[in-house]
Amino acid sequence: MQDVKKKIIYSSIAKTVRRLRGSKSQFMLGAEYDIPSSVLSDLERGVKDPQLTTLFKLAGAFGLSISEFMKELEKDLPKDFSVNEE
Repeated sequence: MQDVKKKIIYSSIAKTVRRLRGSKSQFMLGAEYDIPSSVLSDLERGVKDPQLTTLFKLAGAFGLSISEFMKELEKDLPKDFSVNEE
């Protein structure tokens, strides 16, 4: 995947996690759902590619299924975004 597309995805993850986390601290969210606060910090800064298990944990933390969480991520992606070469 191109670096530019990775950055777009990372940015979407960052915005989505910050938005859904709301006023709950990274530390509290991480402690409640077994996600290191350092991982949450990296995700919210858009510098880390999350593991699939982390995405499932985040979805659960926000009361969403993984498919609902992915739909939330898509809201922060550019319209017609695709990782495939066109």
